[in-house]
Amino acid sequence: MVFIVRKGNPRAIRDWPDLVKPGVQVILPHPKNTGNGRYTYLAAWGFALGQPAGNERTAQDFVARLLQNAPLFAAGGRDATTTFMQRKIGDVLVSFESEAELIAREFGKGEFTVVYPSLSILTEFPVAIVNPVVDRKGTRKLAQAYLEYLWSPAGQENAAQNYLRPRSPEMLKKYAEQFPPIRTFTVDEVFGGWSKAFPAHFKDGGSFDQIYQKK
Repeated sequence: MVFIVRKGNPRAIRDWPDLVKPGVQVILPHPKNTGNGRYTYLAAWGFALGQPAGNERTAQDFVARLLQNAPLFAAGGRDATTTFMQRKIGDVLVSFESEAELIAREFGKGEFTVVYPSLSILTEFPVAIVNPVVDRKGTRKLAQAYLEYLWSPAGQENAAQNYLRPRSPEMLKKYAEQFPPIRTFTVDEVFGGWSKAFPAHFKDGGSFDQIYQKK
């Protein structure tokens, strides 16, 4: 996740602590209902955990302060972008790195600045072969070939050309100007995977509900 700020970065937003400062308005999709929002929530939580003396309590307090700075929760990623870019609400939009290019194509690169925080969460789109489906349709070989293509040099370059950060070190080096270095953690590393993160944070009664009830 990266920060998209107003042209010239008038709020001087550099890292996660800047998002919890008084008066800063943060635009993000609803953390309980959207993938973008959940990644933002976990990214902030993971950042707070990684600070000196960071623990679950300090992380929850940090995320609570961030949510207090959200004037609204957008219905999804594109709605958040529309709220920030067209409706001119908020000082910073937290979104996927690839969203910045879509915004540039729609609104122009000079209309905003992309800020890379010191630590963020690795966001990946899941892909898998669903055995009953490919067996029923007889498309297993085609599906397997597609998966292999995604991690091939050609597939990784295609991803980079479409502003999706490649996993290949060679392609990342080739497109280094497009993808600045950023330190990331995964949901598995910090939260034990989605099977644990979802009930702990987003299921009814989870940390989000506990925070939001106090907001």
